[in-house]
Amino acid sequence: MARSSSGFVAGLTAAAVAAVCFLAYQASANVPADLSAKPKAPSTAAPSTSPSSGPKQPVRDPLAVPADSGTGERVVYGLADRRVWLVNDSGKATRTFTVVPSTVSPPPGSYAVTSRSGTVRGSDGVQIEHVVRFATTQDVAIGFSAAVDGSLPEPDPAKRTGGVRMKRADGNALWTFAVIGTKVVVVP
Repeated sequence: MARSSSGFVAGLTAAAVAAVCFLAYQASANVPADLSAKPKAPSTAAPSTSPSSGPKQPVRDPLAVPADSGTGERVVYGLADRRVWLVNDSGKATRTFTVVPSTVSPPPGSYAVTSRSGTVRGSDGVQIEHVVRFATTQDVAIGFSAAVDGSLPEPDPAKRTGGVRMKRADGNALWTFAVIGTKVVVVP
């Protein structure tokens, strides 16, 4: 009986090894090309340009605070970047995040937080929280806020709104950082 048991165990072991090999082959055959390729070493050659695309722009570090945004502790709002930086008194970004701008934007310049509201209804009818207002442009109050429902829709271009929307977690961070009087610098 010992011979038949050892033969049975050897057969099961061979079948298990064959199954594992088959599954390993299937997994390697289904790997996307970009995951199976070896990482490329950084090139020291000059970037090539094609007549249709022009030279490639270097990718800017999103944590890098815009150079023309002043000094000291401040909130920096980049209109073109659609991004906010929370900058400490050493000039380093402690947090940065993307935003959805309003239909009315403040002109570039330096402002200060003038008022705050915990929760209100936005000019677009959406319930918002952590409203931090810092400017008035074209009779529209401009401020940062987050929708209570977490949505980030593009504003209706037919309406004049001043809410610069962000994710709720970013709104919480900005609310903690930007008290009344905090400097807000708007850059192009």
